[in-house]
Amino acid sequence: MTMERRNPQKGLTVRQPDRAMEEVGRYFEDVFGRPFLPAAWSRVPTEDLVWAPSIEVIEKEDKFLVKAELPGVKEEDINISLSGNVLTIDGEKKTESEERTKGYYYTESSYGSFSRSMAIPSTIDVGKIEANYDKGVLQITLPKTPEVKPKKIKLAVTKKEETASRKKENMTGKK
Repeated sequence: MTMERRNPQKGLTVRQPDRAMEEVGRYFEDVFGRPFLPAAWSRVPTEDLVWAPSIEVIEKEDKFLVKAELPGVKEEDINISLSGNVLTIDGEKKTESEERTKGYYYTESSYGSFSRSMAIPSTIDVGKIEANYDKGVLQITLPKTPEVKPKKIKLAVTKKEETASRKKENMTGKK
């Protein structure tokens, strides 16, 4: 029986065949000036792909802002709903592309629905919610109800001299 010294790195690296194939493809393209495989062959099956828009939530003093990146999605394909305290953005993304060059024709179409839901505070003024969509960015403004807005409390600061004299008065019992 042969003894082998234990290698702590062996077996701990994650195998990433997709990354290796990408590297081979880049090398082949650098050397030969054309792709290793046609683009359609290197795609992951569409049932394995799930697209969901990136969402950013920002809290301001008087409102919450929800920003969603929806590149390539038409305004009429976006639905926004509020049920209880759950805000849902859903819709459908449709893209089609076609490329014709000498001796090469490539067409691709992609259709799919998306949905993102998030819990929002129950202190939102539902009647004043607004949504704007411009250049692929959806912005939803969720105003806070007036009683929830933070209130500033003015702090009265006493000077050290006054505090010292009050301590003396308390110790001696004189005023």
